[in-house]
Amino acid sequence: MKKILLSLLAIFLILEEWLWDLLTALGRSLSQFLHLEQVEQWLRQTEPNMALVAFSIPILIVAPINILAFFLIAKGLILQGLLIEILAKLLGTLLVARVFALTKPQLLSFAFLKIIYTYITAWLKWAHDKVTDTTFYQWMKQFRV
Repeated sequence: MKKILLSLLAIFLILEEWLWDLLTALGRSLSQFLHLEQVEQWLRQTEPNMALVAFSIPILIVAPINILAFFLIAKGLILQGLLIEILAKLLGTLLVARVFALTKPQLLSFAFLKIIYTYITAWLKWAHDKVTDTTFYQWMKQFRV
């Protein structure tokens, strides 16, 4: 059972790494395409409270999409709901990751966010260390583009 769970975690981590890299690059490209350099510069220099507001905006954008997805699933439109939920997760990751990258120092000045960030990164490091030593992870990593 432990091997199965580690294998599933390995698949999840490989997909997460691939998507994070892809969405980070897409976010940078999209920012350049939309000429958002001034907005990004402002975000890098903004005060912590304003950074927290800016960080909340992508979450507020994605929340209604999540609600729509769950509504569709509840109405029996499973495929449509799942597709919209996947879109919401990808969009949310793209937006939240970009804003977080730009405002990380300001956001981590809040004690509660620093505690959450430290806890999550420690857990992810632990999980990643457990999985990266497995043969399955090494095998799967060969297929990562």
